[in-house]
Amino acid sequence: MKRVAALVGRTALSCWHHGSPHLPPLPAWAPRPPYTCPQIRHLAAKQNKGQFKGQKINSKPVHLEKQQKQEVEIKQRMTVSELAKAMNKDVDHIYEALLNTDVDLDELEPDTILDEKWIKEAVKRSGMKHKWAKLVETKVRENKDIQRRPPPDPAQLVPRAPVVTIMGHVDHGKTTLLDSLRKSQIAAQEAGGITQHIGAFRVQLPSGEKITFLDTPGHAAFSAMRARGAMVTDIVILVVAADDGVMNQTIESIEHAKKSKVPIIVAVNKCDKPQADPHCVKEELVGHDVVCEEFGGEIQAIHVSALKGDNLLELAEATVTLAEVLELKGDPTGLVEGTVIESRTDKGKGPVTTAIIQRGTLRKGCTLVAGKCWAKVRFMFDEYNQSMSEAGPSIPVEIVGWKDLPSAGDEILEVESEQRAREVVEWRSYMEEQDKLKEDQQAIEAKQMEHQESYKKERESMAHLSWRQRRMARYKANKDKLYRRLSEKNEMEERTLPIIVKGDVDGSVEAILNILESYDADDQCQLDVVHFGVGDISERDITLAETFSGTIYGFNVAANKSVQQMAAKKGIPLRLHRVIYKLIDELKDDLSDKLPPTLEENIIGEASVLAMFNVTVGKKKIPVAGCRVQKGLIDKKMKFRLIRGRDVLWEGSVTTLKHLKDDVLSVKTGMECGISLNNEELEYKPGDEIICYNESEIKQKISWDPGF
Repeated sequence: MKRVAALVGRTALSCWHHGSPHLPPLPAWAPRPPYTCPQIRHLAAKQNKGQFKGQKINSKPVHLEKQQKQEVEIKQRMTVSELAKAMNKDVDHIYEALLNTDVDLDELEPDTILDEKWIKEAVKRSGMKHKWAKLVETKVRENKDIQRRPPPDPAQLVPRAPVVTIMGHVDHGKTTLLDSLRKSQIAAQEAGGITQHIGAFRVQLPSGEKITFLDTPGHAAFSAMRARGAMVTDIVILVVAADDGVMNQTIESIEHAKKSKVPIIVAVNKCDKPQADPHCVKEELVGHDVVCEEFGGEIQAIHVSALKGDNLLELAEATVTLAEVLELKGDPTGLVEGTVIESRTDKGKGPVTTAIIQRGTLRKGCTLVAGKCWAKVRFMFDEYNQSMSEAGPSIPVEIVGWKDLPSAGDEILEVESEQRAREVVEWRSYMEEQDKLKEDQQAIEAKQMEHQESYKKERESMAHLSWRQRRMARYKANKDKLYRRLSEKNEMEERTLPIIVKGDVDGSVEAILNILESYDADDQCQLDVVHFGVGDISERDITLAETFSGTIYGFNVAANKSVQQMAAKKGIPLRLHRVIYKLIDELKDDLSDKLPPTLEENIIGEASVLAMFNVTVGKKKIPVAGCRVQKGLIDKKMKFRLIRGRDVLWEGSVTTLKHLKDDVLSVKTGMECGISLNNEELEYKPGDEIICYNESEIKQKISWDPGF
């Protein structure tokens, strides 16, 4: 205002000097005239340079114009940093805006979520106005996935061979039974004599009928493989050993068959053994709702000997008869549909899948999609590795031409072109990412809720303290927490076993990972699967294991000489196995090696104090306990403990052990001795006990039980 008043005075003075000629000149002593000069109007109305004649003059001062308030876009659950960014301010500005409100500024962090009330208050106090942000409508992505075709016209259906899955407990003779049917020797080639893959084979019976057999593993580790075999089959042959009866995997196989609503034929194997009792086996099966014909049920039970080939033809005929009753038919026309039974990486062929065709006819050049992988079929092989030109319904086929390796159990669908295959794979990958984002968001929200609850409880517990006391208490708590976290982190790093799992086929890797999911001993040692895959051990696996200080476990895979040398040079353990339970046993041993040993105390001798006396050594008086050895041996080299009643008064070592006047190393039961402990301030009383003991380290074992 002073600056404006000064400006007005100078203008009036100018009017007096440059005004009318009739006015006398202003004397030097005359006071400054008031602001009443009539020429002011002319000065105010003076046309500015560059102003057009007749243009309306805006005489209102610029600084008095009403300023437009800045608009701030706000939304629900804004953090302090988000609000500051929306207002184009720094975080400290938000703190200042919320000063002298009910908000506890000490607890306010940049990532703290503000209530709607305080968001509006901060905007208002900053001289701005708020508006709600518009919801951005995300463009809905078109579904590019592919589905199975609708059911075919019954007129197009033609008879097809049955798909029969052989299931049962491990070592009950499933593969030997299939060998006898095929006149081959699969069982002799298998590690440990147990099947560890799904095998798909086609068998032609003497009568001319063809049957597709799936041989599933019976070991407990391969539950997922058995389930997959049951899903694609028409008939299940349940093999039960006559000398062993119904076992765990027998029961599991029955459950898989029931779940898939597949009819069962019971093959009671090993009937040639002296201790065989087929009747008892069939009685056991009744307890699991598998009622054979002789007990009034509908399930056929055939007594066979897979090793000697007894009654195998009868079993095959029973299978063909049941297939005829089921009237199995397939559609050999149109786009191909099938299921991946097994997948692996072959050195010469690349990614290879074994599949069962369920609809259509597969030929070279077909474009297939399975899961998030696609293939242009380059080659097709049968179970004898002979090239095939086409494969129709119920025929097992090995497919070469996959860009990536699909997972066992994936549905195979044919598409019109490679472009369409890429669209389907991209869509499925996109949907998987979206599902993962949703899961991550849910996990984040759950963690935030947990944090807010703990924060709320912490605030309630400190409500009675002043802000300075709260800050000091929080500082101490955070300091202790940080120290504990660092010590726990170092301890857990020492007790963590990072592993890399490689398998020959996808199903084997899946079986191992399923076993590892049952790991429940994280409190002892953490198990961290950093990578898994199909194929032989590569240099990349060695580099990855070196990065994580991990161990490589390979199942039915090899490591060439250069890879082995690289692993030995870098100190990376390679655990290669051909039998799955041996691999798991070694994994348990490696986990146990990570555990610290426990100390076990062994009491060697006990002595009771009879009296106490002092012995002068130089200028010092040293207390000595006069004792009698009650049990065992008192050995000077061992550790000692002084006990009074139930309290342990002292633990340590002995400085002097004497019998009569002689220094000795040990005193036996019944003998008297003088004991001076390495604590001169101790006072002994008659009745005290001195225990002589040693400690030995005992190796801990991991408590995890994989179930076999």
